[in-house]
Amino acid sequence: MAKFSKFEVLQKLYSTRLVPLFYESDTDKAIAIATACYEGGARLLEFTNRGDFAHEVFAELVKHCRKHLPEMAVGVGSLQDAASTALFLQCGADFVVTPCFQEDIACICNRRAVPWISGCATLTEMSRALEAGAEVVKLFPGELLGPAFVKGALAPMPWLQIMPTGGVEPTDESLRDWFGSGVVAVGMGSKLIGRDAAPEEITQKVAFCLQTIQALKGH
Repeated sequence: MAKFSKFEVLQKLYSTRLVPLFYESDTDKAIAIATACYEGGARLLEFTNRGDFAHEVFAELVKHCRKHLPEMAVGVGSLQDAASTALFLQCGADFVVTPCFQEDIACICNRRAVPWISGCATLTEMSRALEAGAEVVKLFPGELLGPAFVKGALAPMPWLQIMPTGGVEPTDESLRDWFGSGVVAVGMGSKLIGRDAAPEEITQKVAFCLQTIQALKGH
């Protein structure tokens, strides 16, 4: 079961406002990436379900984080069915992220009091996700919709808590554009965790993003 409560995960999200995300088939490399993110200040991490036996790598990653990175909430992304969600929850997922709205995933996460972040590309999807219990919705694909969409969406629905994934870069300009549009947090993958990036580089990028975000949010 999850280590952190729904409230604790959301508090980490609202505090750091950054969710690094990645997929890695090698357990040792996945642990190295998680450690680098943690040392940079990240307290949430999304491991995407994008390869065979991903749940096995995820389970080992969760065990390592609980022992060595005690404040890291480890979630799983790219889930698209209830069966896979149940498997990853059994492996200890602290939160769930989906690429699109999935009502069956909403039900299983709500039943276990695990926060889930639903991927949405329209106001209708966002509204349905909120009705199904999502506290935060993921704007996806962010690179196609952009900050202007966020501004437009928040005009009639200012209560939305939007987190874009895709199209967010570890630069002052990109972070300023997104947070200026009104997002509550950002998810960042390959731009933050490059395929061949050294752990030190990942740590530096994560630290830069967190410092920039805090400055933009006035903390």
